[in-house]
Order: sequence, then C-alpha cells, then structure tokens
Amino acid sequence: MRGLACVLMFQTHCYDSWLSPEARNSALMGWSRLGGTLPAPLFIFLAGISVALVTEKMREKGIDRGAIAKQTILRGAEVYGLGLLFRVQEYALGYPWSPATDLLRVDVLNILGLSMMLLGGLCWLTGKGDITAARIRTLIAGLVAATVVAMATPPLWTTHRPRFLPWPLESYINGVHIFKEPQPWLFPLFPWTAFAFAGLAVGFFVFSEFARRREGLAFAALGGTGIVAMLLSMAFDSSRIRLYAVYDYWHSGPNFFLMRCGILLVILFFVYAWCRWGFGQKGFSPLIQLGKTSLLVYWVHIEFVYGRFSILPKGQCSQLKATGGLIVIFLAMLALSLLRTSWKKLAVSVSR
Repeated sequence: MRGLACVLMFQTHCYDSWLSPEARNSALMGWSRLGGTLPAPLFIFLAGISVALVTEKMREKGIDRGAIAKQTILRGAEVYGLGLLFRVQEYALGYPWSPATDLLRVDVLNILGLSMMLLGGLCWLTGKGDITAARIRTLIAGLVAATVVAMATPPLWTTHRPRFLPWPLESYINGVHIFKEPQPWLFPLFPWTAFAFAGLAVGFFVFSEFARRREGLAFAALGGTGIVAMLLSMAFDSSRIRLYAVYDYWHSGPNFFLMRCGILLVILFFVYAWCRWGFGQKGFSPLIQLGKTSLLVYWVHIEFVYGRFSILPKGQCSQLKATGGLIVIFLAMLALSLLRTSWKKLAVSVSR
C-alpha cells in the first residue's frame, strides 16, 4: 500500500508542477487531483497500522507499556525532526526565493511524526493489564479518537478557530499558515491525525483472535465496512441536516474523511487479496519495492519535481511531456529504491 501511495503521489506532484494552464483544463488533471486525495491518508493510515503491529508484538513479549510507548514516541519524534530538516533543506535550496515562513510550514512529515507520538501515548493509556483486553481498549480508543478529531475539524477551521494562538501554532491546528483562512494543501492535526487513529484501530483488529483464525473473512469484512462507509458518506452529504454553520465536504467535512476511510479499507482488502491469491509476491513488484523506501523517494522526488532541480519547466508542459516526465521520475525513484535496499543488504553482510 505504501508503494501505491508513492505512485499516486508521483503523478499528483508531477502534473501539478509541470502542466501548463491550458493543459490543466482537462479530465487528466481532474483525475490526477482526485487521485491526489489518497497518498497522504494512505501514509498516515499505514503509520497507524504499523504502530499497532509493533505494539502488539511487544505486548506479546511482555514488555512494559511504558517502554513500548517510549519507543513509539521516540520514533515519532525522529520523523518529526526529519520533517523540520526537510523544510530547512527546501528553504536552503530555494534561497533567496523561498520565504522564511516556509520553515514553519506544517507538512506531511511533521504531522506523521506527531501522529505517531499521539498513538504512542494512546497505546500507553490503554495498554494496562491483559493483552486481549488492552487490544480491545486500544481499538475502541482509536475509533473514538478518529471520530472526535474528524467531528472537531469543521469548527476549528471556521467558527471556532484558535485565533489567539500565534500563526505557527494555529497552523498545527487548522493549517492557516500565514494566510487568512486554513489551507487545504497543508497537514494540520485536524483532520489528518484521524487517519492515524483509524489505522491504529484497523491494525489491532487485524491482530485480533478472530482475524488470526479467519484472516480472509476479516479482511473481507474490512472491505465491506469500507463500502458501507462510502455509502454513508454520500448519504450524509446529501442529507438536509447540517451539524455545522460552515460545511465544506472536500476540505474539512467529516463526511469526506468517512469517504476516504472507506476507500482505504477497500484498498486494504484488494491489496491483501492480491498478495494472498494474486501475483503480489510472485517475482519483482515495483510497488512493494517503492514501499520499502517510501520516505527516501518522497524526500528526493520533491526536489526534482517542485524544486530547483526540476527535470521539466514548471507550469509550461503539455500533458504528453508531463506524462513522460512522470515516467522518468517513477523509474528514477525505483532505481534509487533498489540502490538503497541493495546497499542495506551489503552493509548487513559486511557487518557479519
């Protein structure tokens, strides 16, 4: 799934950066933007599942919940620090054109790190006692936290904005940055951490006794739940009942969060089916390979798409030329990923 997120990310960034104004008025750009709503939720959702996996394994080994939380929080702090370092790099490479305020922009790595830290704290709160009971508590807590974050997002973006905070801090709440209104292209805590909490709940469901006994049925149930979530999202959106004074489905609405969660669950089922009954594990898979080094390819491709070293002129390309550039970026990032994993294997063999 991380590999799929990488490919969707590549196409979104490439077309957004390179297409000319004329080429943007096309169905291709519309589909690209629609696909672009999924990479960030996928990465953050999968971070929640990964935290559940690590936490469950450590709980089974009898490791203290404090030690488990510490490891998760420190890993989240590391990712957050990398996000700050990434902003410094982008500012340095873009100097003198990049504004200094970009150093404080809330990007996906920032929120990914903070989400992991919050997940570590939640797992600590719910991790006392029997493993099975702790699993159920954490699953329920994850769902509740995801719901609370999603439902709190619209007022925090509109009628109840924390305007008393300096903009660098408010930006972590609603993504306002230096502008008058919250910006949908940034990654504030609301609503993005909701995907991490949802992923945590799904992860602990996957490691439940039922899922271990009936693995195929459990993943099918997740896929079915995803379909129900998408149908509910459309039903709620078309309803005349409005809970909020300002309703924005595509940016801050909990109904869109519900839709994307549904899509993520359906993708999760198809990925499971492909890996178990399809050809996901037969031969070489570019998606699996990219997923192994998702942080690296994210970091590097940005500079060759949006940055000073962009391989094509920004905002001046036809659809065909931009698609060619996308293929080049995909192949280059795949080669970089292979180089990285080969280097790690070599380093391990030498150390032995």
